[in-house]
Amino acid sequence: MRDPQRALAFSGQRAGDARVAGLGRLAVASLHAEFALSPKPGLVTPWDAGSHADMDARTFWRSLMALRGYFDAIARAGQAQAPFATLRQLGVQAEATMLRTTGGINTHRGAIFSLGLLTAAAGRLHAVAGGAPEAEAVCLAVRDWRAELDAAPLDPDSPGQRMRRAHGVAGVREQAALGFPLLRQVALPALRLACETGLPSEAVQSHVLMALMAQVDDLNLLHRGGAEGLRFAQEQARAFLARGSVWQPDWHAQLQALGDAFVARRLSPGGSADLLACTLFLDRQARG
Repeated sequence: MRDPQRALAFSGQRAGDARVAGLGRLAVASLHAEFALSPKPGLVTPWDAGSHADMDARTFWRSLMALRGYFDAIARAGQAQAPFATLRQLGVQAEATMLRTTGGINTHRGAIFSLGLLTAAAGRLHAVAGGAPEAEAVCLAVRDWRAELDAAPLDPDSPGQRMRRAHGVAGVREQAALGFPLLRQVALPALRLACETGLPSEAVQSHVLMALMAQVDDLNLLHRGGAEGLRFAQEQARAFLARGSVWQPDWHAQLQALGDAFVARRLSPGGSADLLACTLFLDRQARG
């Protein structure tokens, strides 16, 4: 006769495995939602390339599809309590896959890092708690890898690292080591406020993006527009929020006009876009 306790344990394990496998799919879905959002000042959408001359919607879509296996693998690595070295190696391989798929174009490097770590942390907490963790708990769990993050080698010649040195600002590694305070203190509260008022998902995501743009020292903006470009983007985002954000009847047209201004200045807030995808992932995984 089949042992009912073993059967129950096996059933619970399979359910846990299914939940963790779903984290990888959820990470990709969150990236897709960020990609599909429009208008999105300076950023690639399904309808235009924003401020980018080297990539378009097809480039993004190919990259996104190529990274599906990475997010599944890093979720499972988190579930298995894999060491940081394993997570880092998965990220290095994913970046190589992205560059091979896009012909050397950086479409998702920031997401591979930030969203990858959050996916691993969510998988780890799922395994420990047996259920969906709170969004903030996932952010804070990344701090467990702070020593490894601080010790990990960086490419000193990458655009991001050059901007960090030139302008003395923190990058995504510092955000991760601190448990992603911008996600906990800016993005998630903005998302919850917008959701509570019954806004459609497009408006909710646009509000979160603009809240992030107002606060993030976006290395991509610094790379493309220097300190003046970053200041312009932040001031425009803060002004949009002060006028009423997506609760204004003409908010869509305002973002379209801001997009034209960003394109004229070649500005693209890629760091904020990555954090928007992270925010969507954190909120959705917490819903179970």
